[in-house]
Amino acid sequence: MNQALVVDDQAADRERISGILRDAGWQVDTAISGSEALVKVRDRRPDIIFMDIVMPDMDGYQACRRLAADADTRTIPVVFVSTKSQRADQVWARMQGGKELIAKPYTPDQVLEALKKFAQ
Repeated sequence: MNQALVVDDQAADRERISGILRDAGWQVDTAISGSEALVKVRDRRPDIIFMDIVMPDMDGYQACRRLAADADTRTIPVVFVSTKSQRADQVWARMQGGKELIAKPYTPDQVLEALKKFAQ
């Protein structure tokens, strides 16, 4: 079964994305920070990661850079989901290793489209 990791410090956002993914037949794990996400990625090897940018402890950009620098995790696609959605944020998200940045508020279709594009 395909597995996704949803990383967001806000419970409502974690649950919303998780619900969309579960309805699409995905197994979902969650994390509340970038550092927790790194531990879970090593343990579970998800097929795709949906990650917020602004989080305490370690933000999404820092976590994405660490994933991209590790030979074991660099191929896992990271899709940022954030209120930071200006053109500069879109460019910076890709420079950090992210595949895409979905702006909050988002639609279920945007999450499902990212699954189609990036999850193998």
